[in-house]
Parts: sequence; structure tokens; C-alpha cells
Amino acid sequence: MTDAKTRIDETVKANDVVLYMKGTKEMPQCGFSSRVAGVLNYMGVAYQDVNVLADDEIRQGIKDYSDWPTIPQLYVKGEFVGGCDIITEMTLSGELDTLFEENGVAYDKDAADKIRAANA
Repeated sequence: MTDAKTRIDETVKANDVVLYMKGTKEMPQCGFSSRVAGVLNYMGVAYQDVNVLADDEIRQGIKDYSDWPTIPQLYVKGEFVGGCDIITEMTLSGELDTLFEENGVAYDKDAADKIRAANA
């Protein structure tokens, strides 16, 4: 069996966008995971979700991998971006749009603009 670090590394490198979360993108199991998945879903971003509740090795392993203590964790093009608070701030400031654009990740710009307008 492959160790958790190797499995995580393979997942974040094989997918443009990965969200390690509690639950799934269709059924988040915590408010923070729900918020980040909701942003990505609303913006139409194609992403791989990984349910840390289904695998204790991954649940602890992702914290060690990123040296970040909380879940959810978002990765774009193999790089750790942040957790719920950081993704929320980046969404509202437009930084998440920029990150996606710079990395060639497709998203719905109109949806991103609506999120910002609703929170202005």
C-alpha cells in the first residue's frame, strides 16, 4: 500500500484543482468545506474532491503534507493555496480569479463577479 504522502502528492499533481474536504462536493460534511466547495461549484470550476473523512491516513496526511492544520485545503496546479478563510478572501478580492487565469483553470467569470457584487 502506498503511503499517504505519496497518494496526496500523486493526486495534487494529477489534477489541476483539488479540494481536500470533509465530505464530497455534492455533500459537504462541515460548514468550512461547504463554503469552499460552494464557491468552486458556483464558479463552475472542474475539481477533484477528496473526502478526508473516508480515510484517516489522508485526513492526517494532508495536514502534514501542507503543514497546515485545518481542512478544507485547496490545491491549484500542485500548489497549496489555502483553507476556507483564505479562499473566501481571495474570492472576494478577485485574487482567486487571477490565480485560475494564470494557471489556465476554466471558471465562470460572471459567477465570480456576482459573488463579489453580493458581498460588496
